[in-house]
Amino acid sequence: MITILPDETFLRWFDALEERHLADLTFSEVRRGVEALSATWVEGRRTRLASALAGAGKRAAFALFYAPLHYLLIQAILEASGAATHRVGTILDLGCGTGVAGAAWALEAQGHPRVTGIEPNGWAAEEARWTWRTLGIHGTVRRTDIGRVRLPGCAAGIVVAFTANELEETARARLRDNLIAAAGRGAQVLVVEPIARKLVPWWKDWATRFEAVGGQAMEWRFRPNLPERLRLMDRAAGLDHRFLTGRSLWLKRSGG
Repeated sequence: MITILPDETFLRWFDALEERHLADLTFSEVRRGVEALSATWVEGRRTRLASALAGAGKRAAFALFYAPLHYLLIQAILEASGAATHRVGTILDLGCGTGVAGAAWALEAQGHPRVTGIEPNGWAAEEARWTWRTLGIHGTVRRTDIGRVRLPGCAAGIVVAFTANELEETARARLRDNLIAAAGRGAQVLVVEPIARKLVPWWKDWATRFEAVGGQAMEWRFRPNLPERLRLMDRAAGLDHRFLTGRSLWLKRSGG
């Protein structure tokens, strides 16, 4: 069992998150937002980000509770899989939300790559810009649908975290094929989703297709040493994140 020990960069960012999102909301209001989001995602309801984040409490809960958990999970996956050891010049974060997936990779990667986020939701896009400024990452956000983006090839990293499940079946299949094609042009591709099978019924197909061209499909379970305020919110919302779990697909073509 791998234990996640948050570094000073993460802890400073989390302190800034608290200052930002608890300025106008109480702890109880954010807790209720966590409970509402949990009912949406943990119980397996499929919904788009814009619908899930209707209301200040839900938005604060997403940024202050779920985003740090996602950051720690993705950082741990990058370290444990060895993906972070591969140099990338740029990182494309598709459906970036508040920017934590691209941030985790940028801070783990060699050479301080620049991040481009693709995020149609206006609130999330602005939050991603704030995340990257606070963490000292050079990045920009484009407000457009991820299906409209031409994926890069050589020397690029592409991350799709907790995003593919929001797409309709046809769009998701097109994204899958485009990611594999991008890896064929030299990109490095990381896909992360929840571990529960009922949340991602399409995962087996993706894993089979990625593995057929040399990719790796993994399941992860980490023990996080969470900041005290994050543990308090976890317990107050009736959740239990003593472990962080997730599924990942990693694809880097040989010679790419």
